[in-house]
Amino acid sequence: MLNVLTLSSLFPDATRPNFGIFVERQTAALAMRPGIAVRVVAPIGLPVWPLARSARFRAQAALPLREQWAGLDVSRPRFLTIPGTAGRFHVPALVRALTPVLDRLRDEARFDVIDASFFFPDGPAAVALGRRYGVPVSIKARGADIHLWGHAPATRHQVARAAMRADGLLAVSDAMADDVAALGVSRHRIRVHHTGVDQSRFQPIDREAAKRALGVTGPLVVSLGALIPRKGHGVVIDAVARLPGVTLMIVGEGAERAALTARAERAGVADRVRLIGAIPHAELPPLLGAADVMALASASEGLANAWVESLACGTPVVITPAGGAEDVVTSRVAGRIAQADPGEFAAAIRDVLEQAADPWAVRAAVRDFTWPANAAGLHSHLAELVARGR
Repeated sequence: MLNVLTLSSLFPDATRPNFGIFVERQTAALAMRPGIAVRVVAPIGLPVWPLARSARFRAQAALPLREQWAGLDVSRPRFLTIPGTAGRFHVPALVRALTPVLDRLRDEARFDVIDASFFFPDGPAAVALGRRYGVPVSIKARGADIHLWGHAPATRHQVARAAMRADGLLAVSDAMADDVAALGVSRHRIRVHHTGVDQSRFQPIDREAAKRALGVTGPLVVSLGALIPRKGHGVVIDAVARLPGVTLMIVGEGAERAALTARAERAGVADRVRLIGAIPHAELPPLLGAADVMALASASEGLANAWVESLACGTPVVITPAGGAEDVVTSRVAGRIAQADPGEFAAAIRDVLEQAADPWAVRAAVRDFTWPANAAGLHSHLAELVARGR
């Protein structure tokens, strides 16, 4: 029996059901494999008073410290974050919060390996705790955990040191693995571990019927991601302004909502751009299945789940050359890779619309991106670390 302790500050809870849902799915798939037992520690960072009094943080503070979530045993310790310190003290605060929790879990049943599913602050904390408990540690790089924390002056040395001291390293794409190697780690130490998608839920449907259900006529473009500058929704708005008759639906929430609404008005396409906010993950398949194109002009990514989910629905993507774009856009049937420029995005979207590829041919681009395959790869990786340690 392989006993795994999964550590991830990126994990859903009742206040944020979509937050890190791909980590939840990965962990649940791992737990379903024979010969393995998984427990999850999903720490929640709470700021110092008086910021902790906000409605958002009060709701997170009220979450149970331990619960069953998606069939998983999940502990949710709190750790203190100090605004204005750029994350400098996140790791020691997290280690202090995790130590008594992991002591209790170890007393209940041993764990053989720590699987940190996000690089910061989880990775450095996992390395320290691995030394305490005498178990190997794996850390997975996903995107912003390297692109932001791995380069910020206050945290980059912590990230690089964790990468060098971890027993195993995973990355969501080849490009992400290269980014981790740039921290000073041998590229040969980093294993590419693609995400998965529920192929039974995300699959082609009757596109025209799905559009009618949404009240859409003509071509539909969907842009999926948090409303933050890094996701480049504004580029897609300006691109759609060059494509008469095309409707754009932007799925996600964030601080840029007002700015994006104003941008659509300035571009004269407010009647063709719908900002529909965040929606439950379970409601994504019919929306993605209705779209003719999923366009996302990200400045940086690891390998976006939105790309894989869209392709599984038979919807081609138009994306930037960020992160693992080339891991999924492996043919022109799957879509186009374009620079984050409204003119280039407009031309790429037009090209994809004119191509009108068979949705099932589009889906073939991600036929190997399944949660069972993801879990099998992770199981093999963790078992190898434990065997090597013994």
